[in-house]
Amino acid sequence: MIDPFGRTITYLRVSVTDRCDFRCVYCMAEDMTFLPKQDVLSLEELDRLCSAFVKRGLKKLRLTGGEPLVRRNIMTLIRSLSRHLDSGELRELTLTTNGSQLARYAQDLAACGVRRINVSMDSLDPAKFSAITRGRGRLDKVLAGLDAARAAGLKVKINAVAMKDFNDDEIDDLIAWCGGQGFDITFIETMPMGDIDGYRTDQYLPLTQVRERLEKTWTLTPSTLDTGGPSKYVDVAETGQRVGFITPMSNHFCDTCNRVRLTCTGTLFMCLGQEDAADLRGPLRQGESDEPLLAAIDAAIARKPRGHDFVIDHNNRPAVARHMSVTGG
Repeated sequence: MIDPFGRTITYLRVSVTDRCDFRCVYCMAEDMTFLPKQDVLSLEELDRLCSAFVKRGLKKLRLTGGEPLVRRNIMTLIRSLSRHLDSGELRELTLTTNGSQLARYAQDLAACGVRRINVSMDSLDPAKFSAITRGRGRLDKVLAGLDAARAAGLKVKINAVAMKDFNDDEIDDLIAWCGGQGFDITFIETMPMGDIDGYRTDQYLPLTQVRERLEKTWTLTPSTLDTGGPSKYVDVAETGQRVGFITPMSNHFCDTCNRVRLTCTGTLFMCLGQEDAADLRGPLRQGESDEPLLAAIDAAIARKPRGHDFVIDHNNRPAVARHMSVTGG
């Protein structure tokens, strides 16, 4: 799969559900209206869609949400998709999770060939953690999930959204803590997606400023790690771990984009920060043949845009109307 700008698309992020057991302030409104269950693809349909992408050369598949591990019978899908790891067609099957269900599922994930996971965790302070999740999340439960992931042999990377005047005073602590745990960490700028019952300008913290500040405390050297994704990594001499920076607002990363995103309703977004999308549910349900589906995938990749149009609007209008949980984080 090669897009109009010569980028090879090898990475698919699939939102298996728009539902989540948290209500993080940068991601969702407190009073969310989720999709009717009848609009959501079955696990069998998600399997067939992902497998069609594997036929087209997909190498990395990440399950997201919402929170993917709250989807009923989600392990059935993960076990089925692991066959592409066994065949060698897929190099990596992974997921991004808030960690709330990890204590329950870590061993099963490892048994299915999942080798590493991303866990979203924005604070080490229980009160702040509760506030960020609007009282839905418990830090101790996530920490227990991280212990279970480590015990299962899963490599963990922490994702933290950097928020001005909220957790920006914890960034050094998060780096030190991750170093002690053997985790890498990536900091992410807040993105203007969906109505969140708040003000983006209040949250937005340019990571260019954060990195400048960190260089006064830590010995940072550019990492040789290149995932083809948006994160730019540095090695931290003091901890031996990596720190990544995802900067959609302050420093676009679109030139090397290798990914597309699929929603749980079968809508393919070629860019997180654009509204153009392709319907894959229609061709999926035309019949048993995958030819219409493969043709629809090819047509969608052929119109992948050069980049996104994210901007923080001072009138608090989101650049993209849909919430992150709809597209898949």
